[in-house]
Amino acid sequence: MLQTASATGILRTLLIIILVYYGLKIITRIFAPLLLKYVAKKASQRFGGPHSEFQKHQQDTTKKEGEVTIDKMPNTKTSNKDVGEYVDYEEID
Repeated sequence: MLQTASATGILRTLLIIILVYYGLKIITRIFAPLLLKYVAKKASQRFGGPHSEFQKHQQDTTKKEGEVTIDKMPNTKTSNKDVGEYVDYEEID
């Protein structure tokens, strides 16, 4: 049983393929900007969180010109005496 393709069947298939292609193209143009805005918003929330808190802290601690404050960091350096001596090198130009 050999079946042959009719001209209307071929045209119908080509028309469906073309309509699906252009339909996806139009839908992509409509929804792509919305998707990109969503992705950018999520990325800024994820990666901008600690940075934005630092900026808020910097803006809150506005100081007058010439005012000096010194924040002492606790000495948390611990060294293993079994390893050896630690030498801090500086690069000389």
